Amino acid sequence: QVHLVESGGGLVQAGGSLRLSCAASGSIGSIFAMGWYRQAPGKQRELVAQITSDGSTNYADSVKGRFTISRDNAKNTVYLQMNSLKPEDTAAYYCQATSFGSRSYWGQGTQVTVSS
Repeated sequence: QVHLVESGGGLVQAGGSLRLSCAASGSIGSIFAMGWYRQAPGKQRELVAQITSDGSTNYADSVKGRFTISRDNAKNTVYLQMNSLKPEDTAAYYCQATSFGSRSYWGQGTQVTVSS
């Protein structure tokens, strides 16, 4: 089992920055990849960014050049640095982990609201 706890959401003006954190606990060694998803009201949940155990990253086209995913292995924490935020980035952001056995774990979510 893997337990994920997000933090760092909030309200920010357009053009501002926020950093989300996701602390993992439990069977850390079983994690293949961790990522951030988001879901806006009335929309499907979508992948924002992902980082694998070997450090490979991928991003949604809508956030490339603005968001950066990183990890601190010593703290078992993954970060999402969000710069140049836009109102369309407003959503609930969820941390997700995928195990080597393809099992998926989710955090409880943190709200990001970008005002225009």
